[in-house]
Amino acid sequence: MKVSYNWLKDYLKFPYSPQELDAVLTDTGLEVESVEKVEAIPGGLQGVVVGEVISCEKHPDADKLNVTTVNAGGDLLQIVCGAPNVAVGQKVVVATVGCTLYPVEGEAFKIKKSKIRGVESEGMLCAEDEIGIGHGHAGIMVLDAALVVGTPMAQVIKAEDDYSIEIGLTPNRADAMGHIGVARDIAAYMIENEIGNEKITLPSISEFKVGNEALKIEVKVENSDACLRYCGLTLTDVRIGESPEWLKQRLKVVGLSSIN
Repeated sequence: MKVSYNWLKDYLKFPYSPQELDAVLTDTGLEVESVEKVEAIPGGLQGVVVGEVISCEKHPDADKLNVTTVNAGGDLLQIVCGAPNVAVGQKVVVATVGCTLYPVEGEAFKIKKSKIRGVESEGMLCAEDEIGIGHGHAGIMVLDAALVVGTPMAQVIKAEDDYSIEIGLTPNRADAMGHIGVARDIAAYMIENEIGNEKITLPSISEFKVGNEALKIEVKVENSDACLRYCGLTLTDVRIGESPEWLKQRLKVVGLSSIN
């Protein structure tokens, strides 16, 4: 079974790093088989920053290319760009020389200083799909004008890396088949070792209300000694749509795919 390090921290404030938590969980009887870092965005957007287009002129030898001058927080960069929407004054996504991009489709590639149709280019202005955060490719990303030049894009997007912790759960530990159950074990360990007396913070259910009792489910417990309680629930007006980013990331960490 896999649990998310960040998800556990939503339920309990604990002082352990992912590696320290490995030992803590194993001591409680939840043997950890692996701890794996899961990047919110492949590569972590290392070397990808906010830039500002200072000038933009047509390429002397290619109708569909522009030669831009970009301020990316250091020396001005000359970057050849083929996007139709590039313009002076825009805040844009700049992949600097030496960084590696992990596009949504295709292989990862490293940004190098190069010549494009005879003109030197010192980086790349990027679309969403080229930095792995979406499928947009109609043009480069145009960012909020208030952003500071040179700011790492990882800070702008607030992509939070996580750790997938795989537990070799034994049949007698059904109580730990979820994040809240695992968090309880961590809390018990902290109390036992006098590290703290933190309580589990459960998700709010204040917005959960019964809105319709017309759809009845007949629930019959035939052996109340073996099963003390069994619940049924009907849901209506379910809308199928794209999952929010936080949910996609949480599911990804625990080895599940988000469909809708």
